[in-house]
Amino acid sequence: MTRAVLIGPPGSGKTTVGRLLAERLGVGFRDTDADVEAVAGKPVSDIFVEDGEERFRELEREAVRRALAEHEGVLSLGGGAVLNEETQALLAGHTVVYLQVGLADAVQRVGLASARPLLVLNPRSQLKRLMEERRPVYERLAVLTVETDKREPAELADEIVKGLPA
Repeated sequence: MTRAVLIGPPGSGKTTVGRLLAERLGVGFRDTDADVEAVAGKPVSDIFVEDGEERFRELEREAVRRALAEHEGVLSLGGGAVLNEETQALLAGHTVVYLQVGLADAVQRVGLASARPLLVLNPRSQLKRLMEERRPVYERLAVLTVETDKREPAELADEIVKGLPA
């Protein structure tokens, strides 16, 4: 079973913290966005533009399903993956860690000129909306919630290690 599944909005540090966490636990790291890109043969932003969000979400659901079944290390999910009810059901019984981030820190980390497809028009406003819409889902799914604002990734990884079930 996967040791930890990291969820949270863009800019919460899922990939950066996930890699450090995996290193500390001596396990592998896997990112479902990278899995989707490998299957599609193109970046997430191109999938959105060329194939649409619906196709991306199909690929994402399959990537999450496969990763939860196969991967025994640390898994990072794309920010919107948890919106799918099937995915929510698959996460039951896993150690889900919600990396909580405030808007100011998320904007700083993501950058407003980013290639993130859902943040194209008025990125700050879009990010704020996404964070507000998704927060209740993140909170409901989380076994452990870690506040990331003004904190270093190494400190976050250490806190998660301490909070993981034995």
